[in-house]
Amino acid sequence: MARTIIYIDNFLTAHGHTPTTGEVLTKLFEKNGYAVIRAGTKKGKPARLAEMLGIIAKNRQAVVLIATYSTSAFYFAWAAAQLCRLLGIIYLPCLHGGNLPNRIKNNPILSRQVFGHSRTNIVVSGYLQNAVQAKGWPSVLIPNNININAYPYLHRAAVRPRLLWVRSFHNIYNPGLAVKLVADLLQTYPDAMLTMVGPDKDGSLAECKKLAEELGVTGIIHFTGRLTVQEWVELSARHDIFINTTNFDNLPVSVIEAMALGMPVVSTNVGGLQYLITHQVDGILVPPGDAGAFAAQIEYLVNNPTATSAISTQARREASRYSEEIVMQQWRQLLDAL
Repeated sequence: MARTIIYIDNFLTAHGHTPTTGEVLTKLFEKNGYAVIRAGTKKGKPARLAEMLGIIAKNRQAVVLIATYSTSAFYFAWAAAQLCRLLGIIYLPCLHGGNLPNRIKNNPILSRQVFGHSRTNIVVSGYLQNAVQAKGWPSVLIPNNININAYPYLHRAAVRPRLLWVRSFHNIYNPGLAVKLVADLLQTYPDAMLTMVGPDKDGSLAECKKLAEELGVTGIIHFTGRLTVQEWVELSARHDIFINTTNFDNLPVSVIEAMALGMPVVSTNVGGLQYLITHQVDGILVPPGDAGAFAAQIEYLVNNPTATSAISTQARREASRYSEEIVMQQWRQLLDAL
């Protein structure tokens, strides 16, 4: 079995943040007998970076996995990677950010310093693997994982526009589009409703509430704030269709979870979504920022129960490919080889 794993990520659930994929993955490692040190628990960015670098410096025999995102957190990954290089420590960036291809394009030197010198690069989707391989950097595709047994399957066939949205409120996820969508649907479906689950990240929650007032749909939108996975899974049983409105994305766990629950997913066709969803087979893909396209596809699901039934069945089948057991086999093969 591999030596101790240091996992670099934002472990900030104690400070009210949504759990990252690192929270899920490190628990899976421990469940399978690996020793894990989590780095990135401090609330403030300077303190968090100092903690990350300090843990690396004190544990030089460990393997370092570095969660790598496309926004400002990219610089955390860059700093951690450079320290690993300096100390001769094996490190593997774990690429998650949906906008990382643009980061690689716009910051070629820093990107090469992170991805070009690692033992390999862990990518969670073919979308990111294409971006890495285009530069000639090594990569291994290991997707995000879910505990499939935690998501009870509920078959959907005859559905209504009872919509569920689960994400942090941030402008890159375009939550306002969900508000506009339900306002459009209300013209045709008086029973349309929307539940939006997630914490606020950049003031987008207040903007959505203001937009709901302006469009006169405050009464049919329920903002829950942050919920645990178990809480929103229970909530999902009262909804028929899952919507993903993001402008940038990679392999969103919330979409995989919704598919496991049997929910037909209507998502923007951005980033890695085309590698997860096959249009009108196990979900629906629409252009980003287009409320009309969303509404048309939701109407398609409502009016075509046979097609909706097939999508619900196939969605669960696709989600099963991301089960802990299957994904952990891939991780074990990689880590034990180190």
